[in-house]
Amino acid sequence: MNVEYTGRHFTITPAIKKNVETGLHKIKKILGGAFEASVILALEKHRHKAEITITPRNGTIVGLAESTDMTVAVGEALEHLEKQALKHRAKSRTKKRHPKKKWDGVAAEGTLLVEIGSAALAKEVVPNGSAVRKTTAVPLVVHKFQPKTVASEIHVVSSGDSIALHPMTLEEAVKEAHFRDRDVFVFRDKKGKIKILHRTRDGKMELIEAP
Repeated sequence: MNVEYTGRHFTITPAIKKNVETGLHKIKKILGGAFEASVILALEKHRHKAEITITPRNGTIVGLAESTDMTVAVGEALEHLEKQALKHRAKSRTKKRHPKKKWDGVAAEGTLLVEIGSAALAKEVVPNGSAVRKTTAVPLVVHKFQPKTVASEIHVVSSGDSIALHPMTLEEAVKEAHFRDRDVFVFRDKKGKIKILHRTRDGKMELIEAP
């Protein structure tokens, strides 16, 4: 596991490095594989900021935190990374448990078999008995839609954590969405245009630009 350190107005001590690497090894066990890591530690107006980015398979995970003490900021950033790593692992396991099924030649319930002239998987006799036509079966999935259900009550919850209060760049918005652990994040860019970040099921961030 390679770790790249960057200090901005802050000297990275061996003790800080040890804390970071201990936390990253714990996250490595959760994800079950090696990854690259980038650590940026900055001191801005007496505020210690820690930004730790890791790149496991199928996505990037960012942990952000700030405090009056760098050790505390690093600990909170690692804790945030650990929570996201657990979610990342759960999504990966769900995908493995539900792989896409391939047709094995056996018609399942809800499948319609259509005969076309080809290889002899079935035989159909012409009504006058004068000829025999070879046919094969092709699977056509018939989708069954559930009957409409009318919701008796709609629950709408307001979420201020999903909206940025001030304009920001796309990079800042991505980091903020990771920091707040939001799957949907609305923000305005520097030109005042509304944009929406959406985390897809595979962990990637999708950008939607409002008209």
